[in-house]
Amino acid sequence: MMSLKTTLPALLAAAALAGCAGMNTIESDVSTFSKWPVDRKPSTYTFERLPSQQARAKEQDRLEAVARAAVEASGFQPAADPATADVTVQLGARASRMDRSPYDDPLWWRGGLYYGRYGRYPYAGPYWGPYYGPGLAYRFDAPRYDREVVVLIRDRQSGEPLYEARAENDGNTPGSKDLLAAMFRAAMMDFPSTGVNPRRVTVPLSP
Repeated sequence: MMSLKTTLPALLAAAALAGCAGMNTIESDVSTFSKWPVDRKPSTYTFERLPSQQARAKEQDRLEAVARAAVEASGFQPAADPATADVTVQLGARASRMDRSPYDDPLWWRGGLYYGRYGRYPYAGPYWGPYYGPGLAYRFDAPRYDREVVVLIRDRQSGEPLYEARAENDGNTPGSKDLLAAMFRAAMMDFPSTGVNPRRVTVPLSP
């Protein structure tokens, strides 16, 4: 199986795709890691950007807009002055395209590779071996995408990481703005707690 990582611009541009049309909920595999103090309450936050994210400010603006509701649903409020924020929040998102090889799983392809006495169509005599049907070309044209979002919360003064959350799923498209928002909600659903990693979390596609 071959992997091709989709850049953030392409991921966000996919908002116009209808890959999630008709879906009411999104399932993600969520992993969380917490050092959040038991007696510490969520307070003010500001988004933190890596140098590479600062170089793509407009793209990062869009990603932060997508994730903002999930962060604030966990009890955080945007700081009036970033320099006085209690914590910083760093975001990430990716979609990796997985192109299937004809040998990935040949026995189970529908319309692809078949094994049988006569194959898919009648033969003049007995035959036991592989048959490559018309669905083979379709399999090459129908990739899957592994999608992931990440939230990292740090204490602003010390820089210590306090909470890390990841949500992953896959599908036929890189994703959409609503899907990314749902994945961020899934990632932050259990804040500040953690649990079995990974665990399946289901959230509505729209809040």
